[in-house]
Amino acid sequence: MRLLLDVSAVPARPVGAGVYTVELARALGQRDDVDLVLACRAGDRRRWRRLAPDALTLDAAPAKRPARVVWEQTRAHRLADSARVDVWHGPHYTMPRALDVPAVVTIHDLTFVEHPEWHERTKVAFFRRMLRSSARRAAVLVAISRHTAAGIQEHLRPRGEVVVVPHGVDHDRFRPGVDGDPDDLDLLRSIGVQPPFLAFAGTVEPRKDLPTLVAAFARVASSRPDLRLVLVGGDGWGSSDLHVAIERSGVATRIVRPGYIPDAALPALFRQSEAVVYPSLVEGFGLPALEALACGAPLVSTTGSAIEEIVGDAALLVAPHDEVALADAMRRVLDDETRNRRLRDAGPARAAPYTWTASAAGHVDAYRRAADVSASRPKGN
Repeated sequence: MRLLLDVSAVPARPVGAGVYTVELARALGQRDDVDLVLACRAGDRRRWRRLAPDALTLDAAPAKRPARVVWEQTRAHRLADSARVDVWHGPHYTMPRALDVPAVVTIHDLTFVEHPEWHERTKVAFFRRMLRSSARRAAVLVAISRHTAAGIQEHLRPRGEVVVVPHGVDHDRFRPGVDGDPDDLDLLRSIGVQPPFLAFAGTVEPRKDLPTLVAAFARVASSRPDLRLVLVGGDGWGSSDLHVAIERSGVATRIVRPGYIPDAALPALFRQSEAVVYPSLVEGFGLPALEALACGAPLVSTTGSAIEEIVGDAALLVAPHDEVALADAMRRVLDDETRNRRLRDAGPARAAPYTWTASAAGHVDAYRRAADVSASRPKGN
């Protein structure tokens, strides 16, 4: 199968859906049943050639986002024709409307529909329109969890099949370690972090609910003078609430914000933490939570979305946006050695089946389904 994967939206420092696209491209590039074509931004070809050296890399998309959006809807379909691909995969909600080949589109979550207040208004308008368009036009929609699949059926009423394909974990990077490992500690020192600490990793945005985490940490920190809270990740839209919460917490000097950290430092952060706390209000998957489990970190997270589905009983879960419950869960992990050890042992076992090789296999199945379904559809619909 000749597949075009649109990687043009992946930034230089990928997070979230960008990590998914990078790892999927890498895994697909290692398969001998996929003739992979990557559509990237102008000037970005070298990165993708290193990642998938056997793929055909076309740096056809404009570098800046507004022009790239226009390119996708006005010229990208010609790229599919000239590259003679069998299937187009849009890994981030969208696809060219004028495509003559079957399309697969990945839907990560439905927050643009269910919680527009968590996003910039311009993005809400754009992605709502694109979600509806993809639901009408894509031969297959990939949902990254059963939770997301249910949201697709409820809000989008897709024309094509919805296939659930979970993310994977890079188990070569995210693996258990030894408490106090010197190499890990050296990496952490290089980013200004030292134990003991609680950790969060992810882009700062409203749905991560970091103000509640800060308030819960303040409750816990009063009786633990050496404990710090490390918040890894850059500021996204709506990060001002976190800044205010830190200023008002009374423990601002014990909250460390190293920003975007090197790839090698993230597993070290998870391994050497007292616990990873991921208080998100809603997740379509929750990849950082799964990566933390793979490292053997005790995980505290929330109920009500895909997190429950992915982590199962390998984490301590509380209701979202509940400062008191979150603080209590953090104390239980910190104080109960038996519970702490059970969670450290359960995490890697829970994460083990999630691999990018398995995820790529699920995507290839979705591509084949799209090709088979589209063969019987009238053109232009």
